[in-house]
Amino acid sequence: MPPETLVNRVTILGRKMQSLEGLPDRVASLEVQIVQFRAEVREEFSAVREEMRALGETLRAEMSGLGESLRGESQSLAETLRAEIRAGDDETRRQMRVLHEAVIARFALLDEHLNGRKRSPESRRRTSGSRRSPKR
Repeated sequence: MPPETLVNRVTILGRKMQSLEGLPDRVASLEVQIVQFRAEVREEFSAVREEMRALGETLRAEMSGLGESLRGESQSLAETLRAEIRAGDDETRRQMRVLHEAVIARFALLDEHLNGRKRSPESRRRTSGSRRSPKR
């Protein structure tokens, strides 16, 4: 290739300069767009933070209400359970008394049968009224 002449080189340089003349305006326009974009992103992030904060407060309030509700339900269930246990205990005690009286009566019958004597009503009352366990 032959070396280019000075005129050709200046012409090429002129064309390149013409294409670069619009570059500062394009860069300035791009800078404005970037500034606008940053402002929009900042606003959107602030909005997202605010929404998350509101949702968090709502969630905390709902969880607190649920916790109170669960506490109330568990207290109610505990009271119901205690009442049922008391009723069961009372019934068990009643049945134990009946069985105890039946055992005392059987001992009296056995004593009558083995020893051939009847016990007086007074001695029966003493035996049935005592809560001692038999000697071993």
